[in-house]
Amino acid sequence: MTTRRKFLTATGAGALAVPLAAPAIVKAQAPIRWRFQTYAGAALGEQVTKPIIDYINAAAQGELEIELFYADQIVPTGELFQALQRGTIDGVHSDDDSMASPTPLRVFGGYFPFATKHILDVPVLFNQYGLADIWREEYAKVGVQWLSAAGQDPCNFNTTKEITSVDDLDGLRLYTFPTAGRFLAKFGVVSVNIPYEDAEVAVQTGELDGMAWSGITEDYTVGWADVTDYFLTNNISGAWIGSFFVNQERWAELPDHLKQLVMASIEAGHTYRNQWYWGGEARLRAQGDKLALRSVPADEWAVVEDAAKEFWNEIAEESETHAKIVQIFRDYNEVINQAGPPYNFE
Repeated sequence: MTTRRKFLTATGAGALAVPLAAPAIVKAQAPIRWRFQTYAGAALGEQVTKPIIDYINAAAQGELEIELFYADQIVPTGELFQALQRGTIDGVHSDDDSMASPTPLRVFGGYFPFATKHILDVPVLFNQYGLADIWREEYAKVGVQWLSAAGQDPCNFNTTKEITSVDDLDGLRLYTFPTAGRFLAKFGVVSVNIPYEDAEVAVQTGELDGMAWSGITEDYTVGWADVTDYFLTNNISGAWIGSFFVNQERWAELPDHLKQLVMASIEAGHTYRNQWYWGGEARLRAQGDKLALRSVPADEWAVVEDAAKEFWNEIAEESETHAKIVQIFRDYNEVINQAGPPYNFE
């Protein structure tokens, strides 16, 4: 007798009895986790670093999660590079000078005296004049992936004492960057090296006379305008040079689409900081009510500018890489001086 099974097979209906393949079970991959530290304290970091980290975390949709730490929270700022190199932290936002970079680039990070006139000079120098290639190559030698640089605010002075002449700089105890301090020592400034978050209290206790660290936007944002009285409109550099760095191994492990996301987020952050600083510098000079503006006459401040040219010569003699970078600054300054206002601000 024909069995039901044979009947179904014979008529082709047996195809219905073939079990379907089990549905694939998609396992969510564990997110890549980074620890990231910025040179900036919490109040400033809210504007200069956090928007980028927030954007990456939201857009990565769980594939990459970055935990942000502010100045000195994991390691002191001066140990940022070593921690990055070791993998204690995975990413850093800082200038080369503050993080004690062991490369020849250290003196050019932060505020290299009179290398720039304003914030847009920095991306031009990196993207059009070759600094990006130099930074990328030098950090590759020491196991760190340099990602991108941008400008921020100028280096003015906010102090408890009036500055109306170059002579008034003599004896001032200021919180500043190592290279800026080295330069300002020519005018009798005593640079004081303390943790970022301690600077405000140091002014209140009299340990410091103020800061040569930022423009007026930061003075108001981080509270320094509450403990100092005067803001000198003359500066020693038109824009801070700072970068984003990642541990080389962590960067190599990142999928290409996440690398693109990180880079796009950083570039978007540069655009945000450009307007935040540029608008803040103008608004707070014009409408701020905490710091009285003071200026040294341009013809007298020219002494400081001339000293910077000598300083450049000193730095250029230190190594071939130093000389190459100094020449780039010279070439760029020649161009903007020939171009005239608004490039050279004269």
